[in-house]
This record gives sequence, structure tokens and C-alpha cells, in this order.
Amino acid sequence: MKTTHKRALAAFLVLTVPAFATSVQAWGDIGHRIVAELAWRQLDPSAKAEVERLLKADGSDSLADVASWPDHLRDDPTQKDLGKATAKLHYMDFLDGKCVYVPPVDCKDGECVVGGLEKYVAILGDRHKSEAERAQALKFVVHFVGDVHQPLHAGNRDDKGGNDYQVQFDGKGSNLHKVWDSGMLYTRDLKWPAYADRLAAEGAVKLPKPIPPLDNPYAQWAEESCSIVAANGFYPDGHTVDDAYVAKYLPVAETRLRLAGKRLADLLNHTLD
Repeated sequence: MKTTHKRALAAFLVLTVPAFATSVQAWGDIGHRIVAELAWRQLDPSAKAEVERLLKADGSDSLADVASWPDHLRDDPTQKDLGKATAKLHYMDFLDGKCVYVPPVDCKDGECVVGGLEKYVAILGDRHKSEAERAQALKFVVHFVGDVHQPLHAGNRDDKGGNDYQVQFDGKGSNLHKVWDSGMLYTRDLKWPAYADRLAAEGAVKLPKPIPPLDNPYAQWAEESCSIVAANGFYPDGHTVDDAYVAKYLPVAETRLRLAGKRLADLLNHTLD
């Protein structure tokens, strides 16, 4: 991707940014599929045609079907090395505790979800790359946009993205990361296509103004995830996720899914134009 294109992309995406670990899965399959489906419905015809072409070249059927692919690389003996090499690109930790992105500290050598998006968006937009490289990049972009919108993939606590924070949920032992990945979403008792229909029916998600001084939209998406994690009440008192917690935070999770779908669509529309 040329420098001028990168700058244009950053300027474009900044207009869609709201104002405000270890290698782990984000949203689970249901959440990633929902994000991909919401994005698919918002693609421009030309971008949709290019996505379909790349998916066909990859032997894939739909954007939703490839959305969780990066989470399963280590389960595939032929992809273990790629899974290991990209493991740190699914998340990031704000080390200063204030949810302020400092690249050399929070994303050393580009090894965080922000760096992952920068890398694979550039490959996806480079028409000189092979179709195989661009198809692979598409799958990573779809997945990482979902990841960065899961609050616990960009937190500021030393608990492996909530994996070390044990909770009681639905009468069983769990951890906070798993609750946010899929536990709360499953309380709707909907399969992912119906869930996507439900969220799409709410209409266009409102995209507040960007927060200065950052000019990196991906970093801003991570900062807002961190701000959710840092708010009082996100870590439940008594380590119990009760009905009141779900009533408060399930709409937050659903808004994050809607934002991810809209931003992914905008990103693909611009990159593949």
C-alpha cells in the first residue's frame, strides 16, 4: 500500500472512531461471525465483488466462515508456525494503566493487534501481492477488527485479559474473558445469523467523533476497549456475573459488535476500492 494511500485510509477511518494477556480468542465463533456478517451487509458492490473473488481464490465460501480462522491456526499441523508467529497480534496490553497508546511500549516491534491490523491491511490493499497473500490478509483483517473491539483484548490489568479473573456465571465457574467472549452473547439464545439480524435491525450504529491527538484509528479502537475495561464495575464485585451485570454489559458488548461490523465494512470498502 502506497504511503499516500495509507494516509488517506487513516484520515478516512478517523472519521469513524468513537470518542472515548496472552493469546486468547475474542468473541468466540459467534461474535466473530456476527461482525463479519454485519460488515458483509454494509460493503459497497465493488468491495463485495473483490471480497468474493479473494474468498473464492482461497477456497472459502463466506466472510463469516473465515472470521475465526486465525484462532484455529495452532490446531492445524500445517499452520502451527503461522499461528505461533501471529499469536501476539490478537491483543494488546496498555502497560501504563491509563489506556493511552504508546507504540514502543504497548506494541513493541508491531506485535499487538494494532500492529497486526497495520500489517495485514497494507498487504490486503497491495495489488502487487499474490492472491493467496491478499486472501490470507483478508482473513486476518476480519478477525483482528473483531479482536480489537472485544474490551478484554485491549485491557490494562495484569490478568491475561481477564482469563485469570475467576467468576461464577450461570451457576458455574468461569473466567471474565470467557464471559465476554461468548457467555453473555449466548444468553440471547440466538444462533449467529439471527443475532446478526437482530443487531442489523437496530439500524446504523452511531460513530462519535475521534479522540485527539491519535491519528491511528486502530489504536483509538483499542483505547476505547481499554476504557470500558478500566471503568468501575467492569470487574464484578464478589467475582459473580449476575443478571444485573448481564443487563448492564450485554448492550455494551452488542454495541462493540455493531461498531466492529461498521468499521470493518468501512475499512474494506476503502482498502478494496
